[in-house]
Amino acid sequence: MKLGFTGKSDPGLVRSVNQDSYHIDDPQGRFFIVADGMGGHAGGQEASAIAIDTIQSYLEQHWHESISTDTLLTNAIEVANQNILQDQSKHPERADMGTTLVLLVFREEQTWVAHIGDSRLYRLRASHLEQLTEDHTWVAKAIKAGDLTKEEAKMHPWRHVLSQCLGRRDICQIDLEPIEVSPGDRFLLCSDGLTEEVPDELISKLLTHTLGEAAEMLVDEAKKAGGSDNITVVLIEASN
Repeated sequence: MKLGFTGKSDPGLVRSVNQDSYHIDDPQGRFFIVADGMGGHAGGQEASAIAIDTIQSYLEQHWHESISTDTLLTNAIEVANQNILQDQSKHPERADMGTTLVLLVFREEQTWVAHIGDSRLYRLRASHLEQLTEDHTWVAKAIKAGDLTKEEAKMHPWRHVLSQCLGRRDICQIDLEPIEVSPGDRFLLCSDGLTEEVPDELISKLLTHTLGEAAEMLVDEAKKAGGSDNITVVLIEASN
């Protein structure tokens, strides 16, 4: 299966610093990563950069070893978390920094997604957009428990409160699972700077354009809607 891909990141219209980071394994297309940092300007930037750099390096170093993909990803994420914690210890001014993570991997005829936090993976198949990750947030838990409706959650003051992220010693939830890929599928990895501003219906429509056009249009729409956060999108298309 062949893959086409592109990515774009923008600071938005409110924040002076872009705390998002992303990586595309170009030209091989083995893995794709988006991370959304938090914890002040320097802290957020550093946390997301450490996560991306560590995972990229770990995957490249251990890619051909005879270990399962889920073990490979778990190890890479755990090392990234330890590196963020070590940086916190060395730099007390960044003690509160952390980052979300969403990671899509194509390895050994399988495709896996790993994520922590509220950066998301979507799949567009035959005009149907499906969110493949479940946000690790207070409001997502409340919706699942029936304590909040989706409409109530959109305006809830705690909607940005994460229940899990990298940069914490008490991580207990790294979601990791294989997913199905068919020719024609399109995947979107994104930070919440996109999904807070652009509804799924419009995301689905914009993803029908060429990858380059879609990336530009998604970021532009988030900025038109306010651009209150950093915006990052990575797009992948599978074909025969």
